[in-house]
Amino acid sequence: MKIRKNFLEGLEQKVYIYENKKDEFFLIAVPAIEWSYSFFYQDEEIQSKLLHSLLERIPQETAETLSSRIVQWTTEM
Repeated sequence: MKIRKNFLEGLEQKVYIYENKKDEFFLIAVPAIEWSYSFFYQDEEIQSKLLHSLLERIPQETAETLSSRIVQWTTEM
């Protein structure tokens, strides 16, 4: 599991990223906003799916930034 620090709106949030290589999926959790999401390696349009899910918890601009960071972090792994 990786833990990334995310700084948005002047607050530090921890983003937990779990990768299951055997079953080929990621589990992402952000406890500060009570949000989690899982997706498979082969899922398409993952950034838009993340954005849609995040919009239920945080403002659009913040959700756009966080979703793009999550995609970047998961592709680095």
